[in-house]
This record gives sequence, C-alpha cells and structure tokens, in this order.
Amino acid sequence: MSHSATTAELPSILLLDDEPRSLETMRRTLEEEFHIHCASSVAQAREIFSRHSVDVILCDQRMPDMSGVAFLKVVRAAWPDCVRIVISGYSDSEDIIAGINEAGIFRYVLKPWMPEHLLEVVRSAVQARSLQHEVNRIELDLRSSPDALRARRGQRLNEARALFDFERIVRAPGSPLDAVCETAVRLARHDISVLVQGESGSGKELLARAIHYASPRQGGPFVVENCAAITDSLLESELFGHKRGAFTGAFDDHIGLFQRAHKGTLFLDEIGETTPAFQVKLLRVLQEGEVRPVGAARATPVDVRIVCATHRNLEADVQAGRFREDLYYRLAETTLTMLPLRERVGDIPAIAHKMLQEASARLGRNDLQFSSDALSTLLAYPWPGNIRELRNEIGRAVALCDDAVIGARTFSTKVLNGQLGRYTPSSTASTSTMPASGTLAERLEAIEAVVLRECLLRHQWNKTRAAEELGLSRVGLRAKLARLGLDGPLQ
Repeated sequence: MSHSATTAELPSILLLDDEPRSLETMRRTLEEEFHIHCASSVAQAREIFSRHSVDVILCDQRMPDMSGVAFLKVVRAAWPDCVRIVISGYSDSEDIIAGINEAGIFRYVLKPWMPEHLLEVVRSAVQARSLQHEVNRIELDLRSSPDALRARRGQRLNEARALFDFERIVRAPGSPLDAVCETAVRLARHDISVLVQGESGSGKELLARAIHYASPRQGGPFVVENCAAITDSLLESELFGHKRGAFTGAFDDHIGLFQRAHKGTLFLDEIGETTPAFQVKLLRVLQEGEVRPVGAARATPVDVRIVCATHRNLEADVQAGRFREDLYYRLAETTLTMLPLRERVGDIPAIAHKMLQEASARLGRNDLQFSSDALSTLLAYPWPGNIRELRNEIGRAVALCDDAVIGARTFSTKVLNGQLGRYTPSSTASTSTMPASGTLAERLEAIEAVVLRECLLRHQWNKTRAAEELGLSRVGLRAKLARLGLDGPLQ
C-alpha cells in the first residue's frame, strides 16, 4: 500500500500554533496515528480547511492575529463537523467555560501537556466525530423506520459488548489478572460503586467499561471525565451543568455529565486529584441522588452508577487528610486493583501481539510479526508507563520497520537498555553504573557485566558477533556470561 493511500485512510488532524517548536512537538506526538496538517497562522488554517477535510483541530489559545477561542467560533460556524480542541498555558475558568459554550470546544488541554494525554484526547475526539456521524445515520433511520432503529441499536449494543467484554482485557492463561476480572464480573451484576486502583496506563478505564457492559445498565451511556489538572469551577460545570447567565461566559444551558450518564455509568478518572472543596459537592450529589446545575433554582434527580479510578493510595490520603473519609467509603463500596505490567510479565506477549495487529491494520502493514529477540526485549523492560507505553512503543516500531519481521533494534533506546536501573550503555557508563561499595574485583566485575550486556543487546544476543567485537572466543564469552549471571535476554 502506498504512503498516500495509507495516510488518506487516517483521521485528518489540523495543528494551529504560531510557535514552531510547539507545532513540531505536537506533530511528532500525533503523526504515527493521524494524518497531520500544520498551520502557523489563521490564514494558513483557513487555506487548509478550503482544500482538505479536517476531522479534528488543535488550536493554541494565544496567537498574534486571533485568539484560539475566537477562531474556533469561526470553525464551528463554517466547518461544524470538525471537532475543536484548544490548548493553553492559562487556566482561567471563565475563559475556558466561555470557549466551551461559544466555540463548542470538545476539550481544553492545559500546558504543559504530556504526549500520552494529548494522544488520548485526540483519539477521543476522533471517536466522538465517528459517533456523531453514527447518531446522524440513526436519526435518518428513525424518520424512515422505528424497527430499523431498534435493530440498529441492538446491533450496536452487541458490538459494544464484544468490544469491551472482559475477554478483551488481553492476558495469558493463568494470568494474575484473571482473579481481578472474575471478581469484576460478579460485581458488575450489582449496582454498587467501584474504585479501580492502579498505575497510570494499566488499563483502569478498560476494566471500567467492561464492568458497565456486563451490568444491567449496559443499554445506558458510559460517560468519562478525567478529574486531573482541571479547576473546581470547570469540573463542577462539566459534571453538574450550568444554566444560561449563571456566570460570565455562560451563554447557553450546559447539561452536566451526571445528567448525560442518567441510567448508565459515570467513570471518574483520577478522582484522587480533586480538591477537598469539590469533594464536599460530589459527596452531596451522591448522598441525595440529584444534581443542581450552577445557577439553577431546583435540583434534578439522576440515576447513575459511579466507577472511579486513581493511581494514588486513597486510604493513605484519607489518613493524611487529603481525601474525605465519607466520600471514600461512598466511592469504594468495593475496590479492584489493575496490576502493572511488571507484575504480569507473562501477559506481555499476548498484549504485544494484539497491539501489533491493531497498529499494523491502522498503518497498512498487515504482514508484520515479532522476532524472538524482540519479544525477549519487551519482556526484559519493566514498562513504567504500562499498557499505554507498550502501545506507543509498538506503534513506533511498526512505523519504523521496513521488513516483515520486527527486530529488537527497531525499539527505542530506553527499551533496548532493558531493565531500568540495572545498567546503562557503555558509552555513557559513569559512577552511576558502579557499586557504591565493594572490593576492587567486585567493582570491576560490575563494569564488565555492563559492557557485556550492552554489546549483546546491540547484536541482538548474537554471541558470535559479540565475542568477535570484544576479542573473546565464543567459549570464553559463554564462561563470562555464566559467571556473571547473564545467561540470556531475560536476565
């Protein structure tokens, strides 16, 4: 498949920023999954809109010719199907809410942003555009045939169940995650709140979605809100809604996510990042079963199941006074823990192969497979970013690989270096690679182990080539590896 044919099938993203370095950073972050257009001025952006179909626009708020919100208002009027995202280093809540209302902004991304977060926001925007098109098609079906609509709805629900079934949480037979999923299946049947704990990128939202689609609420909406890096006033408006004229910038009524999730599930990610002041307001909603939009005269009843997630130890935060104890017990009627990848290494091959299939299909490379040394390298790395980091690494490898087989050399340097903290490449060896104490022989042995492992990694554990480079016989190299405990890539 040609490059042009491949990119034509990718969602089209327009980046608008007058700072070249910021524009380039965004481009590099997104270009592996999306077809990117770049503009450094409003005039260039208008020209791109006139010549191309744009699915999502990311626009910097502070530009010399026009503010981001002002231009996105123009985009909303001229190209309403384009999903609009604004990026800013300033977090004034009134400006944000005004932008959401006036320009119909999908997300407001605060600087400095993390690459993984920006990717997730854009993926969500692309998904939202696709869902809007589906809604439009369903509305046409409703006008022509209610029976066709019911059939379409049932089909979509079955597809959602299959997509977010517990079996879609990829794992190997006998995985330590089996017990977590088995417990979640039983809990899903009961209308109780669930707190999902786990490190960033470990799959907490995927587990939450599986719980929703295995529950009696599966026919209702599954609504997501990330509570991190967002002001109390904006979070209150997003979750509870507001009435027109409630504050400066409130030009229209805004339905909150609690009401949008009525008869369904509301997933509150990073709940541990909320302030004590907001926790009081959230607790009141959960106790009373109703929300009062900002500026509203009366409250509105809501029927919502809450699933929360956090990477923090909330029990410790309760003890330290950072999180309200009464809210904690409201949210954590039961608790589940998503294990990090380093604690379920046996799942990595299955997850990696599934991600390889997805990345290959997305990038038009359906003939790829991993070499044995590539899998060994993936198993040796501790994956501090968990599944999200593994997905990004495999997407990068698929984009860079020119052969049918992905070898270890295609991975980034940090992954090739294996287990973090164990060693560094010999070219950067320093006192950080040496033991802080020990005899001279012990310290020299540690340095020797660093040099041997770095050489073997560069040669994908080909002992013949490594021995030649180091001036050793193959037998001599084997003897050293056995003495130092470096018997293979997983050591």
